[in-house]
Amino acid sequence: MRVLIANDDGIDALGIQTLYSKVKASYECVLIAPDRNRSGASNSLTLSRPLQPTEVRKNEYSVDGTPSDCVNLALSEVIDGQFDVVVSGVNHGPNLGDDVIYSGTVAAAMEARHLGRPSIAISLVGKNHFDTAADVLLRLLSDSHTLNLSPGVLLNVNVPDLPYDELQGIQITRLGYRKCAQPAISAQHPKGVPSFWIGALSEPHDSSIGTDFWAVENGYVSVTPIHADMTCYQAMQPLAEWGEKGLL
Repeated sequence: MRVLIANDDGIDALGIQTLYSKVKASYECVLIAPDRNRSGASNSLTLSRPLQPTEVRKNEYSVDGTPSDCVNLALSEVIDGQFDVVVSGVNHGPNLGDDVIYSGTVAAAMEARHLGRPSIAISLVGKNHFDTAADVLLRLLSDSHTLNLSPGVLLNVNVPDLPYDELQGIQITRLGYRKCAQPAISAQHPKGVPSFWIGALSEPHDSSIGTDFWAVENGYVSVTPIHADMTCYQAMQPLAEWGEKGLL
């Protein structure tokens, strides 16, 4: 198995370097990542200028772009292209519930699925036990032949910040969701220009049993299958009835 590893925290982030060191001991792998922290980049691609991938160490490539740029270049054979699976992470912090809308970590995995590769996004809900998340990922890779995922589906994995032997197990979950976002925060600018920080994440609004929030809070690894289809199927019938009235 050949593994491509990407992230959104940047090429030298502890999470991706921990993951890379573990995975390359068992599989042939290549690392490609942004040259700096690009958290919150979501699925954006750089279309206004050319990109410059650079091999900074053997099989480790830095790109002056977004997480999606990185995976797109790698799978377009700019780097190599011949990968069996793409792993994005280990992210520094959670990607739970509606975090996935903004997440560059999830976006890198989504880009891989768009380009026809199985993919996993993995995040540590904390900042200490990156080894635990890497070991969980190795378990998933070893069992990947049994998962039988449909085309277009990726796995969003969140790991509690615990030693591996303290994990309660794995739960297959759905996305929960957070309360309304915190308001923007005013920031000082040396020239008096109005400036603001984006507000912090809100607490969960739906963290009931079965959600990714609940699983992680209770010591379980959360594994959520997600895809890019954002259609609200429940709303289709009421809208169809409205459309049949011939308003146009």
